[in-house]
Amino acid sequence: MSADRPRAAVLGTGAWGTTFAAVLADAGCPVTLWGIADEVCEEINTAHRNTAYLPGVVLPDGVRATTDAAAALAGAKVVAIAIPAQVARSAIAPLADLLEPDAVAASLIKGVELTSHRRMSEVIGEALRLPEERVAVVSGPNLAREIAEHQPTATVVASRSAATADLVAHACANSYFRPYTNSDVVGVELSGAVKNVIAVAVGIAQGTGYGTNTTATVITRGLVEMTRLGLALGADAQTFAGLAGMGDLVATCVSPLSRNHTLGMHMGQGKTLDEAIAATGGTAEGVKTSASVLELARSVGVEMPITEAVVQVLHHGLPIDRLPELLLNRPRKAEGVQATGPF
Repeated sequence: MSADRPRAAVLGTGAWGTTFAAVLADAGCPVTLWGIADEVCEEINTAHRNTAYLPGVVLPDGVRATTDAAAALAGAKVVAIAIPAQVARSAIAPLADLLEPDAVAASLIKGVELTSHRRMSEVIGEALRLPEERVAVVSGPNLAREIAEHQPTATVVASRSAATADLVAHACANSYFRPYTNSDVVGVELSGAVKNVIAVAVGIAQGTGYGTNTTATVITRGLVEMTRLGLALGADAQTFAGLAGMGDLVATCVSPLSRNHTLGMHMGQGKTLDEAIAATGGTAEGVKTSASVLELARSVGVEMPITEAVVQVLHHGLPIDRLPELLLNRPRKAEGVQATGPF
């Protein structure tokens, strides 16, 4: 372990949490994973594996795991959180008093909370009673399996505080994982949430049998939706052309490793939502986040037709074969983020 790297804790022993713990360990940080499954923690400690979520991957010796939250958080200056979006608040709120006084939290979660419409950095700040200056967001084209195999990738660490962003970036920078810092927390987080919804739409289209033209159309118009919502909420337009925006959108929409894309594929092939969730395995955040993103967009007067179509298919029984009609039978208009009107 490197003497200048902070001690870290990662909350959540799923694929991304386990992978990020490995990233931190390979960067030189002493790191402890916290999870609720005894068998998963035991396997990480004794075999350096998490076969339930990362089969075939050998974890660094420096990654430890425990079901004892106090032990995981003791001495941790960086606390990364990789818990599904809709249960994150209830899972971490009891841990608030266990954080070190100078700890910072780093959200690895890509979603928007239902009912409250809060971004995950806001949820974490409220649940852990931290000011926004002590919360960061890690987001980018970061498919867990590829990173766990040490395939080169970059990410964005965003925070209102440059010092917090720098601390988290320093903690996770290693030979295969390159973090860039950014102050646009809103843009980075919205990109990470909306891209999951667009990936579901792409998966549905491809599962139905549509090809590259349709995929490219949905991705690029999805980027427009993402950008419009971000601008309405005060984000920087440049963020959406970068790693957290277009980079993550492309990775999630085209990779078979993407759970959101995979779930969409299953639905396009005729499965029900429950069947698609079971066949996908793991959490596809776009399922529930689609509804919360659409509610958020409506609250600020932004039309998001692809997101709305996904919501109609997932939650209101819209037949898959009506999707092209819903998206394409709209008034013609000029292309551009600033153009008014749908799609």
